[in-house]
This record gives sequence, C-alpha cells and structure tokens, in this order.
Amino acid sequence: MSKRDRAARAKGTPEAETTDGVTDAADVLTDETTARPTGKRSSTPRGKRSTAPDSEAETASSVALKERSSRSSTATDQSRNPFIRLWIFLKQVVGELKKVIWPSRSEMVRYTIIVLIFVIVMTAFISGIDLGFAKAVLWLFG
Repeated sequence: MSKRDRAARAKGTPEAETTDGVTDAADVLTDETTARPTGKRSSTPRGKRSTAPDSEAETASSVALKERSSRSSTATDQSRNPFIRLWIFLKQVVGELKKVIWPSRSEMVRYTIIVLIFVIVMTAFISGIDLGFAKAVLWLFG
C-alpha cells in the first residue's frame, strides 16, 4: 500500500469495494486523488515526438525536461571545482553516516572481545606453524 493510499484511507475517503472485499486503488478517484501512471510508454518513439504540446500533460513533461536539463548544466558547472566536489562528497558521507544503525555499547564490547580472541587464536596458530616449519628446516638441513 502506498503513502497516497494510506493518506486517502486516513482521510476517510469513500472507497469502492471489489468482489473479494479488497479495495483497488485504481477504483478510488476523488477530487483530491489522481490516477497513478500505469508505466506504459507511448507508441511514438522518444526522438519522433513533436515539440508542440498537445495537452496539459505534455506541457508539464516538457517543463520537467527543461528543468532537468537546466539543473544538469548547473551541476556540471559546479562539479568542475574540485573543492566543491570534495565538499559535496563530505556532505553526502555525513548524510550516509546518519543513516547507519550503530551498535549499542554492550554489542560493541561483545564484538570487540570476540575479535580480540580471534586475533589471539590466529596469532598463536600461525606462530606455531612458523615454529614447526623452522624446526623442520633445521632438522632437515642441519
């Protein structure tokens, strides 16, 4: 269920019931809600479309394309400065780190102890193998 459907349900908009008792979002169209796009593409190829808008939807899409092209040109102008690119990168890093679910203190202590025990065991194992090979080489070559 999308956020729009939940909001419509919370507002108490009248919903049409289907035969199995499940409400279909496409059945509910009021003044506040609009139909969602179906995802189907038009039959005309992108390059063959006319530039003259025939309807309000095409006007809106052409405005969106103009906004997107103007935004992309300003983004490339800003991205040429390495200091701005570094600043944007660092802002994105901080934003991503805010999304991280950090472990609690007890989990951190537990994980640290497990890692330390593993490191000690592996160090002892590799030291034992090294000592064994050293003794074998001395015994073999004298």
